[in-house]
Amino acid sequence: MDMNVRLNEEMAQAAKARDKVKLSAIRMLKTALHNKEIELLRPLNETETMQVLSVMVKQRKDSIEQFAKGNRADLVEKEEAELRILQGYLPAQMSDEEVESLIRKIIVETGAVSVKDMGRVMKVLIPEITGKADGKAAGEKVKALLS
Repeated sequence: MDMNVRLNEEMAQAAKARDKVKLSAIRMLKTALHNKEIELLRPLNETETMQVLSVMVKQRKDSIEQFAKGNRADLVEKEEAELRILQGYLPAQMSDEEVESLIRKIIVETGAVSVKDMGRVMKVLIPEITGKADGKAAGEKVKALLS
């Protein structure tokens, strides 16, 4: 199912159910996707949609961390609720073993031998894992495997 169709249906359901948090999260996601389409002057493909969604998930995680440091439990709770909703739109997450296996395969394909080659590996890896795994954790694994 197309992401926009799914979002529209779920937005209508959330509105009928008076689920303010879900409605707000879906509206934010739709706005972010629409803004990206305007920026690119064309409809988004699935990879670009997942990139936008991944950025929003990362933003929520960062916000939760910052609000927790500031002792703002009310805002932490709100961001966690939005995070759960946004994660529902991401594809199934890859396990650590799957990510590591993919990294090893890409290292062989690119002929990477040292940390200096990390950029080449990441260039191939990121499109493969976008929305399916944490890019920061994957980068650390690449670094460890190339060290």
